[in-house]
Amino acid sequence: MISLSCLCGQIRIELAKRPDYIHECNCTLCSKSGARWSYFHPSDASAHGVAAGYCREDKDYPAAEIRFCANCGSTTHFNLTASAAAKFGNTLMGVNMLLADERDLAGLELRFPDGKAWTGDGEFAYVRPPRIIGQA
Repeated sequence: MISLSCLCGQIRIELAKRPDYIHECNCTLCSKSGARWSYFHPSDASAHGVAAGYCREDKDYPAAEIRFCANCGSTTHFNLTASAAAKFGNTLMGVNMLLADERDLAGLELRFPDGKAWTGDGEFAYVRPPRIIGQA
């Protein structure tokens, strides 16, 4: 199990397992929210504490609501919006892995998707090769 928290500790996240990889996306939402995302089924991740939310206003149908601590401002996780969950099922929760102790992430692949160029269809292209966390 991996435990994460926001800076002030008001929001805590518990992960039942290590992620398969971590994304450091260059899209506006990810870069401006200060997040490195890993993705989990909601049964493998739980968030505790009161979080504020934000949905993109530049998309007609945003798929994710970013959650953050109203006290310290740390981006903690995202949930699918109701419209996205209705379309795809409640199958995804994103967790900001910058909140984790890097020792818990050693050996995981850090990927760099090109979210700026992604159209929303198909797979991501990547802006550079992945690296392994904890290796020089």
